[in-house]
Amino acid sequence: MARPSITLKLATTLDGRIATAGGVSRWITCEDSRRIVHELRSMHDAVLVGIETALKDDPELTVRLPDYEGGQPRRIVLDSRARLPLSSKLVQTARVIPTWVVTTTDLPREMLAAQVRQIKVPSKHQRVDLDAALEALATAGIESLFIEGGGVIATAFLRAGYVDRLEWFRAPTILGGDARPVIGHLNIENLSQMYRFTRLAVQAVGDDLWESYELS
Repeated sequence: MARPSITLKLATTLDGRIATAGGVSRWITCEDSRRIVHELRSMHDAVLVGIETALKDDPELTVRLPDYEGGQPRRIVLDSRARLPLSSKLVQTARVIPTWVVTTTDLPREMLAAQVRQIKVPSKHQRVDLDAALEALATAGIESLFIEGGGVIATAFLRAGYVDRLEWFRAPTILGGDARPVIGHLNIENLSQMYRFTRLAVQAVGDDLWESYELS
């Protein structure tokens, strides 16, 4: 199957948590880490999030750096039931910055009129079929994909074996077991089934630690 190269960005506490039990997540990592994330966005053809992240955070998913004059990556939302609000920043700015929704149903006419691009694919286990989605994105010219969450999306791409590189930002904090984990169930029963990565670099960024890995 043809698919883009995939980089997964994670921003967590030391114990791998991305939000409190109540869902509060801004901001776990420091401002310097967030600046680097903008730089990483600029290096990819597209930035992808799941619908839960889009609903919770109402992100822009743009490159916002001082004096940046390059192009903006395409913004992609996996949204099987077409729940992305018309009032969201992504839809409201779709005429200026390409915004694509990968869905298993038809988008509302108002969203299409706002110039959101619909990519309709089959469903699998009541979600977007990742294989079909990635093949459609590759066909549409996406060669490099930067995934920014959330935990459900990160887990799905890891479980499918589609993560080529990790960019992991760790804050020097701990939230504990009742907080939300960055990775959900992977159905691993034996250590031989663990996902293994090779560390490429480690760098202190403000108070955080930035680690880069590639799939072994």
